[in-house]
Amino acid sequence: MSASLNALAAPALAVQQKQSSYELMSSENKAMQDDPSLNPAMFWVSEGESLWNAKSGEKQVACSSCHGDAKKSMRGVATQFPKVIKGKLQTLEGQINQCRVAAQGAPALSYENKELLSLTVFVANQSKGMPIAIKETAINKTDLQKGSRWFNERMGQLNLSCAQCHEERAGLKLGGSLIPQGHPNAYPIYRLEWQTLGSLQRRLRNCMSGVRAEQFAYGSPEMAQLELFLMWRANGLPIEAPGVRP
Repeated sequence: MSASLNALAAPALAVQQKQSSYELMSSENKAMQDDPSLNPAMFWVSEGESLWNAKSGEKQVACSSCHGDAKKSMRGVATQFPKVIKGKLQTLEGQINQCRVAAQGAPALSYENKELLSLTVFVANQSKGMPIAIKETAINKTDLQKGSRWFNERMGQLNLSCAQCHEERAGLKLGGSLIPQGHPNAYPIYRLEWQTLGSLQRRLRNCMSGVRAEQFAYGSPEMAQLELFLMWRANGLPIEAPGVRP
């Protein structure tokens, strides 16, 4: 890890154990996430499996045509994204869209589109229980440092940074609720507040709105860089997708 990144990332998590926000939930919400028959996000996982095997686009090929059985080919994939592919930092959603356009001759899907969420959560679910494994490399170093900057930079009318809540004040209460460390290991998640499945970028935009800051655009380089840093910061935590949160 570079000295500059270490200086930005080190503060509170260096002295406290990494903790998924799952640990802060009620027993009822934990049970909802743990039991596939109760977890509403499993509807999207099932839809994603159908889409995985369906021929699509001008070329009329399916994801399975290239990648075969997702239980084998996609095992561990979600632990490594975002990653730099052909010189571009790609989120998991971005790579799915890249495959759609290049391999299927199909149009890219927008963030929060049901099909994109379904494919993303289906792929992520194949890595359930596996530890996040993002490492700093010569290839991703610049993007990782920029992601660290977005995490630590104050923004918005409230002049707050992600780090001020999710590192300095993690474990304290805000509005009666415990502040989580802000790890992304359960996304895409079904949020009871939303009554639907949502991406990590939707949650990040919610936070930016909460501090009255201009939101990064869905699919933007800034969002991908912030996602990369958050995943690097959560190294070792198991993938929970699809998660359930209040």
